[in-house]
Amino acid sequence: MKIFTNEALKKIDSATILADGITELELMERAASAVAYEIMSRWRTSQRMIIFAGPGNNGGDALAVARILYEQGYRPEVYLFNIRSSHLSNCCATNRQRLLDLGDIDFTEIIDNFNPPELSGNDVVIDGLFGSGLHSPLKGGYTSLVQYINNSEAYIVAIDMPSGLFGEWNEGNDRRNIIRADLTLTFASKRLSFFFSENAEFIGQCVVLDIELNKGAIASTSTDYYLVEKEDVREMLQPLDPFINKYENGTLYLVAGSYGMMGAAILAAKGAQRIGVGLVTVHGPATANVIMQTACPEALFEADESDICTTLINTKHRFSVVALGPGMGTSDETIDAVDHFLKNYRKPCLLDADALNCIAKRSILLRSIPKGSIITPHTGEFDRLFRRSVSDGITDEERLKRAISASKTYKITIVLKGHYTMTVRPDGKVYINSSGNPGMATAGSGDVLTGVISGLISQGYSPDASVWMGVFIHGRAGDLAATKQGEQSLIASDIVDNIGAAIVDIKRQ
Repeated sequence: MKIFTNEALKKIDSATILADGITELELMERAASAVAYEIMSRWRTSQRMIIFAGPGNNGGDALAVARILYEQGYRPEVYLFNIRSSHLSNCCATNRQRLLDLGDIDFTEIIDNFNPPELSGNDVVIDGLFGSGLHSPLKGGYTSLVQYINNSEAYIVAIDMPSGLFGEWNEGNDRRNIIRADLTLTFASKRLSFFFSENAEFIGQCVVLDIELNKGAIASTSTDYYLVEKEDVREMLQPLDPFINKYENGTLYLVAGSYGMMGAAILAAKGAQRIGVGLVTVHGPATANVIMQTACPEALFEADESDICTTLINTKHRFSVVALGPGMGTSDETIDAVDHFLKNYRKPCLLDADALNCIAKRSILLRSIPKGSIITPHTGEFDRLFRRSVSDGITDEERLKRAISASKTYKITIVLKGHYTMTVRPDGKVYINSSGNPGMATAGSGDVLTGVISGLISQGYSPDASVWMGVFIHGRAGDLAATKQGEQSLIASDIVDNIGAAIVDIKRQ
């Protein structure tokens, strides 16, 4: 699914109006009806509702919602802020008049002074102040109103977007002056800012409402942001050739593990095997031979000269893909091995975990990563690699901006792991994952992902597709595991054990 900017959505609105032969007011009625029906599905007519409407089209939405609710037996209290008087948008002015035509509606238009209504924890507040219409932080009396609403104990419903929040980037925004919604009812698709953890307190639960925007306009409107869903992965998965052999099904060279951390190597190897790779060869410390052969008998093992860590990465055989990092450790010998590998191996590879930590300790190595490679850092690893400031408080938004810049600079794909794992490509495209759950924040989960992604590449899927496909399959396996174990009890081995079921589930129509 495409994720559009506010400006792109406005163009799609205009294209819908033209293609469907409707007016802007009729499209607003679609949106208001969708919002009203969602509200009616949640609260009875006896529920006290206070609606705050601004002077623009978001206010027009709110006034139309108030009228529909009134016609269905609700008795909303409506406050329209028209502080400059007669500066309402055309649609807002029309819906104002339609509301007044009802006769006995509880309606107050604020032109100068405002005495706010008392709000309690039993009330529902509907925010229709600005939605996506803002281009700068809230100012003046609106800041006091937002803070008043936020400080109440009322349940807050935002129409389109919480007022004060921008659709994409919020750097420089005043977070004190943003509506903290419990429920956001948005249109067509979530906005980019909805996927950043620092904005979760403003969004609450998010429901995307279908207002029948023109499909042709959606298809023809370009974007750099995509939400990966089950249907996207289903379209990419290919059936196995019945005559294929294990070598044609892909070979993976996995450099992983060190003394006390062989579990990471095992999880990565099993992740690759469960996704379908033909043959996995694990390179690790010599003393890990028995551990690997016992825990993962389907994999080959190549012993390093060292008993405790990796000191040499020598890909003397041809492999479909090389992956480095899970559990490798960051000893001086291992850093030297990574250094030597990156300066001599010129094909794209996958770098994760301690491979990234080794690079962070010798940052000049960033420039030696082969073009087209994939790195899969969690937030801590990413900050060690790319963060320029030592101050605390870096946001998800800042990380994504830095990832986009770094991906272009080094011509690598960056998998920025988190609640919404984001795959950032050198062409500026960002793929946001929709699967997974909090239980997957557990040791070894990222190691499994390394195996899944590298396993897909080994089988011939393009590196670009393998990344976002692998992230989704990994998350879906975690979701299936959580239905059996519960999120709190989830461990990485459960994700491995459900990869096959996830693929079956994704293929199912």
